[in-house]
Amino acid sequence: MASRWQREAAPAAAGCLLRHQDKEGYWNGLLTADATLESDYILLQLWLNPPEGRYWPASAQPRIRKAVRAILERQLPDGGWNIYAGGPSEVNATSRAYIAMKLAGEPVDSRPMQAARRRALELGGLQGCNSYTKINLSLYGLYPRKYVPSIPPEITLVPGDLLYEMSSWTRAIIVPLSIVQAVGVERPAPDGFTVEELLVPGKSLSLPRKDIIAQIFNHVDRLVKLWERRNVKEVRKAGIRECEHWMLDRTYRSDGIGAIYPAMMYSIMAFDALGYPDDHPDLVEAKRQFDGLIVEDEDRLLFKPCHSPVWDTAIAMFALGEMGVADAAAQTRAADWLLSKEVRRKGDWSVKRPDLEPGGWAFEFANEYYPDIDDTAMVLLALSHANASDPARQQRAETRAINWLLGMQSSDGGWAAFDYDNDWELLNKVPFADHNAMLDPTCPDITGRVLEALCRRGFTMRDEPVQRAVAFLLAAQKEDGSWFGRWGVNYIYGTFLALRGLSAAAALARPAVRKAVRFLQATQNSDGGWGETCDSYREHRFIPGPSTASQTAWALLGLAAAGEARSDAALRGAAWLLDRQQPDGRWDEAGTTGTGFPNVFYLTYHLYRQYFPMLALATVLGPATR
Repeated sequence: MASRWQREAAPAAAGCLLRHQDKEGYWNGLLTADATLESDYILLQLWLNPPEGRYWPASAQPRIRKAVRAILERQLPDGGWNIYAGGPSEVNATSRAYIAMKLAGEPVDSRPMQAARRRALELGGLQGCNSYTKINLSLYGLYPRKYVPSIPPEITLVPGDLLYEMSSWTRAIIVPLSIVQAVGVERPAPDGFTVEELLVPGKSLSLPRKDIIAQIFNHVDRLVKLWERRNVKEVRKAGIRECEHWMLDRTYRSDGIGAIYPAMMYSIMAFDALGYPDDHPDLVEAKRQFDGLIVEDEDRLLFKPCHSPVWDTAIAMFALGEMGVADAAAQTRAADWLLSKEVRRKGDWSVKRPDLEPGGWAFEFANEYYPDIDDTAMVLLALSHANASDPARQQRAETRAINWLLGMQSSDGGWAAFDYDNDWELLNKVPFADHNAMLDPTCPDITGRVLEALCRRGFTMRDEPVQRAVAFLLAAQKEDGSWFGRWGVNYIYGTFLALRGLSAAAALARPAVRKAVRFLQATQNSDGGWGETCDSYREHRFIPGPSTASQTAWALLGLAAAGEARSDAALRGAAWLLDRQQPDGRWDEAGTTGTGFPNVFYLTYHLYRQYFPMLALATVLGPATR
């Protein structure tokens, strides 16, 4: 098997990956999600280009029709839409798809529309949707404003930096949204257009009352609405002005505010609500950044939720380096490109860590306010296999990144994605917290990767940050031996990264490692591969799925980190990968293996199926030469 890997599979896999490298040195794989992105795009057109009468003019139709085609392609047999491959119909995705297609002129009596309406009602209708969906509809008068959460712009003026107790992505979303709500601009729907057919008769429209704390926040929301009617105008103006400045700063130092789809969409609406003319440079730039997420061909239009070049580049470099593929020029180009993307300015993270020198990398092409801890660790791993054109610059960047990671270790010993101690649980009770993303708590997957990156740079169990990280991982292990995976699906992902971190630290944690090995062995599919569905987030336990290339690779990496690279389970997994490699060196994958917000939003990284199998096979079967 090893000779087959070195002689045939490795050169083909490396060649396939290298063909995806941009001439500037980076990799930027396709990153896709569910149909809600295309649905929201059509709704945004109602804001930017409201039709005169019932429908848009023909000149506005080509892209809208392409988006509708992309939505319809993903309709399930039961009439609904899911949020991950193989998953059941979901109420938000189904409702938004129906509304978008109706806006685009799809006949409501057509078979797809009838099936979509019926399924949306079965799932709970608009009343069963989350705040994000309801807020979007309220901006067009399609859902009562009094029944959606209010987000006052004065939140930026509250003492104690309340805004920075929220996750970075929540901040980026609610600041422009608060402007839109506060200014009070509402775009009317087309003549006679309504979505009342998606309301379940007799079901309340009011905010949910989950528990006593949530009910208190609902009362606070009513007080906020009262404030909006009787507000002190100067205070409101100051709040809007502060939000506007906050938004502008983060628009020009990134690929758009937060460099993520929903925040960028709301920023366009906010600039427009503030009265920026169509040719204003800031509004033009916001639209350009948003349109940069479009992936379009002759037949359909898809949206990327964001760009992922730093992430893809770092993992691709690391996989090639671990394989021993001797393409130094490609690695140097990639290293030079990464160094050009180093974040050197203080961002939101510095509110809690004001004395920490900036250093690290974001996920996207540019996102200077939000360097990513996970990406920074992955870049350090990648640069261990590459020599940049300027070695001294590389050394300085690596030193800054290490120091920044050490400074971002949270109080519990773990690492989060963007912030330090972003774990104020009370915020999960606010009315608009049902997107399951109010906080950015520490997690085993990122902690494991940071631990590996630090230990590959000489840190050991003698160092306090390593001791604290190991203690965090051991405390976070589940009873079945697994670890939760926040940013990948799910327990396989968390377990492989936790094991790699513990292995790199040479931690004396044999009982924990043995439990993890038993978990991975027990979850192997009969075909030799591994697969896990997104249902595991809802069920809070491992839910098996069809074997996928990326998850099989993760399981192999976990076994190898536990000293089981030559075990029967690992060899069967390696054989599964080798047998499913295509003649051109690639692997195919149908499952959803990336996580945005558990139970709400999932991601498909189209290069995961390529570089993770390469890394796993090199780890289990040995490096290849080329």
